[in-house]
Parts: sequence; structure tokens; C-alpha cells
Amino acid sequence: MSDVTRILDQVAHGDAVAAEQLLPLVYEDLRQLAASRMASERRDHTLQATALVHESYLRLVSQSQPVDWQGRGHFFAAAAEAMRRILVEKARSKQRVKHGGDRQRVPLEDAVDHSDNQDLLALDAALEELAKEDPLAVRVVELRRFAGLNHHQIAETLQITVYAARQKWTYARAWLRNVLRTLE
Repeated sequence: MSDVTRILDQVAHGDAVAAEQLLPLVYEDLRQLAASRMASERRDHTLQATALVHESYLRLVSQSQPVDWQGRGHFFAAAAEAMRRILVEKARSKQRVKHGGDRQRVPLEDAVDHSDNQDLLALDAALEELAKEDPLAVRVVELRRFAGLNHHQIAETLQITVYAARQKWTYARAWLRNVLRTLE
């Protein structure tokens, strides 16, 4: 049993000291996950990769109900989902009128604003619908799109074959493209 798996087991049993020991072991991997995710975000995004790591980590280890982590892969899959949720919450927050959501940001050098908030919210709604039909496909999309993992890493994380990971990715991409095209 690896150190991470052992510590995750201790965290699941409510050991607060173990939660403190976990962060240094997984921080760099979480940072890479967040950095790859933030690379595909808008340039003017105010959330930094470090803040995304910290916020997602806090959500994972400070849940009211302890999670029975099934190992390192389960933890990182949950981290990818937490990062997705945080980014969606930030996008929704920016769209609120209170936060200037009714105003369009227009850069001086370009009169067209290509805001991704609408796209991210539409993707989240589509993923919620896809989850009703194929939850594994949603997990693959989260790990690929929000965590930046490749097919081999996804297969290892979800404990499926690389072929199944590719198949789910292809299916989910086509399904999402069809649903998102009808929303336009």
C-alpha cells in the first residue's frame, strides 16, 4: 500500500493529522492537474492554479461525511471533479448581475469578447444530462477536459482499459457536440 493510499485510509477514518500529511504528498500532482486545467481557461481568469488546488483539496478532506477513498486514482478523480465544480461556480458567479454579469468586457485591442463562462455553464449542464445516461463517460470527460489526463492516465485512474477510455471519450465528445450544438 502506497503512502498516499495509507494516508487516504486514515483520513477516511477521521484522522486530522493524516490530512495534514497528505497535502505534501499529493500537492505537486494536484498542482499539475490545476495548471493543465487553467491553461485552457480564459487569459483574464482571476483564479490561479494554486488557489484552485487549495480550494479543491479543502473540499476533499473537510467533508462532513468521511469518504472511503478507494486509492490514489479515486482521490484524483474526485479532485478533478472538485476542480470542475469550483470553475463552474466561479463562472456562474461572474455572470451574476451583482458581479457585473450583465456587462461585456471589451479589450482595447479587440472589440469582440470571447467569454467562456457561457460555454463552461453549457458544458456543465450537458455533463449533468450525460451523467444520467453514462456516468463513466462523464468521469472520462472530467479527467480529460478538467484534469488534462491522457487516455492511459484516465484508464489507470478509473481502472478501465485504454480502449474503453478512448471509446468513452469519443462517445462523450460526439454526444456533447450534438447537445451543445442544439443549445446555440
